[in-house]
Amino acid sequence: MGAVFAVVVVGGGTVACGGGSAGADRAEVTPAAAVAEAARHSEGTSSLRYRVTGTLPEKGRVEAEASMSTEPSVMGMRMTTAEGGEKRRLEIRFVDDVMYVGGSALASEKLDGKGWFRAEPSAWGRGSWDNNSYGVLPNQLEGNPAVQSTLLTGSKDLRTAGTETVEGTGTTHYRGTVTSGGLRAARDAAADPATRRHRIDSLDQFIALHIDGALTMDLWVDDDNRTKRFRVRGDIKDPRGRAAGERLDLTVTFLDVDRPVSVEAPPAEDTADIAALTDGTP
Repeated sequence: MGAVFAVVVVGGGTVACGGGSAGADRAEVTPAAAVAEAARHSEGTSSLRYRVTGTLPEKGRVEAEASMSTEPSVMGMRMTTAEGGEKRRLEIRFVDDVMYVGGSALASEKLDGKGWFRAEPSAWGRGSWDNNSYGVLPNQLEGNPAVQSTLLTGSKDLRTAGTETVEGTGTTHYRGTVTSGGLRAARDAAADPATRRHRIDSLDQFIALHIDGALTMDLWVDDDNRTKRFRVRGDIKDPRGRAAGERLDLTVTFLDVDRPVSVEAPPAEDTADIAALTDGTP
């Protein structure tokens, strides 16, 4: 399916909003305990609105804002990339197990005059946070960011980096590095099988990055022990182990949690079916 989308898409392919300031009591909590508590609070989130900025391997500068929900399983994202120095805009929607993609990054000559293409069934949801966009989204944006924020639980050198205000909320800033082994430890650390499965699905894309050394991760946690922002950065190797000169630097800011999310399908008259455009070629 990813090869099919490459025909149409140019170039291939938790968190509450608390108030107040970081309290003095936070200084009495060890960084490891604080990060573990923030990870625990990320579990069970039913909906999320968030913003992403940074650079991604092979994509360059990326900016995105998205809303997602598990009940029902829906997602809407507007994303801009600067791949190859050229700005490209994509909008992705998942509604009723169907994926819709529109925007200036589409190869318009393939769309028969339409503004969107659709593909069904998509793998978004399946009763969990799992997401497979068939190569339309960069891998690092496919997983649940609330789960990805738990990466720092795999660090062995956690430390407090100060206090900062994020989106009007006082937070404590934690920092550490995470090796490939630490990523696996964070992925497998969940106490119950369902949460562990979600972490495996959401963190494997980072493990597959072939990290050159370790990832550096920052986490901003508010007084309610909930993550407000996280940042992940590091150098990436190619699959054969050579330095690829690619840099991952991704910041995710959580804007809303557990609020209703509504995503509508594009107008049917402005939508082309990907199977028809490619004569059903997989």
